[in-house]
Amino acid sequence: MGRTEYYYDPVAPKANTLVPASNLLVVDDHGAVLLQRRRDTGQWALPGGAQDIGESAAQCAVRECVEETGILAEVTGFLGVYSNPDHIVAYTDGEIRQQLEAAYIGKPVGGEPTVNDEADGIEWVHPGELDRYDIHPSMRQQISDYLTGDYPHLG
Repeated sequence: MGRTEYYYDPVAPKANTLVPASNLLVVDDHGAVLLQRRRDTGQWALPGGAQDIGESAAQCAVRECVEETGILAEVTGFLGVYSNPDHIVAYTDGEIRQQLEAAYIGKPVGGEPTVNDEADGIEWVHPGELDRYDIHPSMRQQISDYLTGDYPHLG
């Protein structure tokens, strides 16, 4: 399913859904951040996605991480809640979603980087190299909040 992201865009369509999602900002022992390149947008992002009924937000973050990157991680902290009404994602099926993400911090405990139907690239990126990557502003904010220690983010 294709998607178009709108970020502080005055022509963004009006949201018609609000779906809880979780992200996992995984940091290895060398301080590198795990990023995936999304097949649907081509941008680099933290692993994450919609929460399923029957799982907690933290369980969702761990599941999405292993599904999207091949890396099994455990949650070590809470980064924050990101619920920006000016971040809209429009899907080709007519769903227009307002951002609502619980973001967690984690560390890798197993697995190997693996591309899949959602991500065509998986990389460990050191903070000094982040500017070389096309990262959506909402993901950049989450990474920046972690790197500057400005968390938990509650909005």
